[in-house]
Amino acid sequence: MTRKAVLICPGRGTYNAPELGYLARHHAARADLIARFDAIRAETGKDTITALDTAEKFSVSKYSRGDVASPLICACSLADAAALAPDIEIVAVTGNSMGWYLALTAGGALTPENGFRVVDTMGGLMQEHLIGGQLVYPWMGEDWQPDRAHKAELLTLAGDINAKPGHTLHLSIDLGGMLVLAGDEAGLKAFEAAVPPIGGRFPMRLANHAAFHTAMQEPVAEMGRTALPASLLSQPQKPLIDGRGSIWWPGATDTGALWRYTFDTQVCETYDFTAAIRTAAREFAPDLFIVTGPGGTLGGAVAQSLVLAQWQGMTDKAGFEAVQARENLLVSMGRDDQRGQVTA
Repeated sequence: MTRKAVLICPGRGTYNAPELGYLARHHAARADLIARFDAIRAETGKDTITALDTAEKFSVSKYSRGDVASPLICACSLADAAALAPDIEIVAVTGNSMGWYLALTAGGALTPENGFRVVDTMGGLMQEHLIGGQLVYPWMGEDWQPDRAHKAELLTLAGDINAKPGHTLHLSIDLGGMLVLAGDEAGLKAFEAAVPPIGGRFPMRLANHAAFHTAMQEPVAEMGRTALPASLLSQPQKPLIDGRGSIWWPGATDTGALWRYTFDTQVCETYDFTAAIRTAAREFAPDLFIVTGPGGTLGGAVAQSLVLAQWQGMTDKAGFEAVQARENLLVSMGRDDQRGQVTA
């Protein structure tokens, strides 16, 4: 019996110390794919994916860099997508932030090699220029009951800070029960000073992250368009759900418009991952949602987004957990306890 699934690709921040050796552990059978990625890195004298993945030690200063984290995550995610069991039918593909480039690749609009080049190029440009920064702050409580008034208050605060002279702060990613905010140092510090700490973790600065998905990235977007021509893109083979919740359909996609969205709009405007998951659930009604590795942190944002969409009647964390226990609705391939449910 075929299982219909939406495939979800992760963004930055998902390859951490526990993920060191992810490719070596899980993807010996895909050595040819990894070798092709290694060859692309070697063309410009960069550390290969294999060398990075099999290093003896993990360091945040190195592995959080865009020119290291992005291609590593790309290789892990695409290898996972190639490892799915034959009874799984992918009905749509989406991703979070950098995961949009991976979704384009897993959905057939980019070849694996060109998808890797896109990620390697954009990750390198982001790191080289490192304009602004990002932080994460939750607007949902631990029970995941939506408090939309609190979310509105936080967004109003961000807007007020942005209106101050010498301050820049914008919503970067709407990420389930989290807000990812991006701006300059003055804007980020002002927000950190204005909100109460939560759980000893939040507000959380993201190491080596630029002000993604804001107008601050316009110079990087322009350089990306120069380096990555529209000819790289072709008709997707699967429906693609972008960072607005819009669908790009196979056989009906204007690839020029897709290129402009990819290397202009989504680089410089808010990425609404919550809307992407809402569209995935309501338009495709899959049997399960599969998050490729590495890491398992994106699963929480997917689950919270399903709660916000009131999918299958869930309205809080307990509601999601009840559905999950009954149906195994969400599988994170970066989790060893879930991976085997969807691999060949």
